[in-house]
Amino acid sequence: MTEKTKVTKRKHDAFFRWLFADTNHLKILLELAAKVNRDVYELLSAVNLDTLARIPDSYSEVDDTGEADLAFRVNVSTGAPVLVGVLVEHKSGPDSNTLNQIARYIHSVMKLHIDNRAFDGIPTMAIIFYNGKTNWNPLKNLEDGYPEFFHGAVLPYKCTFVNMADMPDSDCIACEDVEVGMGITAMKYAFDKDNILARLTQFIQPLQKIHPSRASCLLQKINVYLAEYLGKDFKKEFEMAFVSIGQKYGFESIADSYRKEVADARVEERENIAREMLTNNEPIDKIIRYSHLSENEVLEIKAKLDSNA
Repeated sequence: MTEKTKVTKRKHDAFFRWLFADTNHLKILLELAAKVNRDVYELLSAVNLDTLARIPDSYSEVDDTGEADLAFRVNVSTGAPVLVGVLVEHKSGPDSNTLNQIARYIHSVMKLHIDNRAFDGIPTMAIIFYNGKTNWNPLKNLEDGYPEFFHGAVLPYKCTFVNMADMPDSDCIACEDVEVGMGITAMKYAFDKDNILARLTQFIQPLQKIHPSRASCLLQKINVYLAEYLGKDFKKEFEMAFVSIGQKYGFESIADSYRKEVADARVEERENIAREMLTNNEPIDKIIRYSHLSENEVLEIKAKLDSNA
């Protein structure tokens, strides 16, 4: 694997991690996946999803390397005092080391250190979410050649594979959480430059229903993430597609946000110049020339200084 490929996958994983480290978002992802994957459906039937909790990074030795994906613990649905693990792994391209990688994660993270417990590991279901361009599934043919007696035991953990392309667009649009629905859609079409804007702009109306700061953050994350795959030209197209939304509903494109930050910094710099000159009793007309502020703005700053004196 080239260095360029490593960087690309790391950025792709970063978007997935940002979105689904939130347990509420992950619950919805699992519920949507359960519609197209029987293993996930059976998992959700066996656990109490309301008890889903992310394992803190301090539990994970592999998180420090930047490789680990998302590890969770959840209570079983029977009410018995036992926990099981759910490990969510994301891949944007074929990786022959995936199953070994998951085994390392589980060995490092999915443990309970309780006195008199015969085994400190916990039963774990690993779910691989894939959104790559090629037809790939590391579980296919995994049991070939093994007698039936060993089927289901080739891996030391339960594992299933979800191709995000199989998750219907209609489910994403109808999703109760627009961040999840739009995020999944962005990942589904991350390599499809011809169709992705048409898919994403279907979320214009749902975006109106969430807080402007959340909408702004979501759009910025998606824009930065997709630009890594589709290039700078797409970044401009994306901002143009959503610029009217930013103007109408009060949240900003990346370019708008950057311009605002620059403008705010310039105003702050000019006000600091005016304050310093006023403190040194410089003439008002001179302060106006040097600070590029209006007379009213300078007088307003002067009034605040005088009131604090």
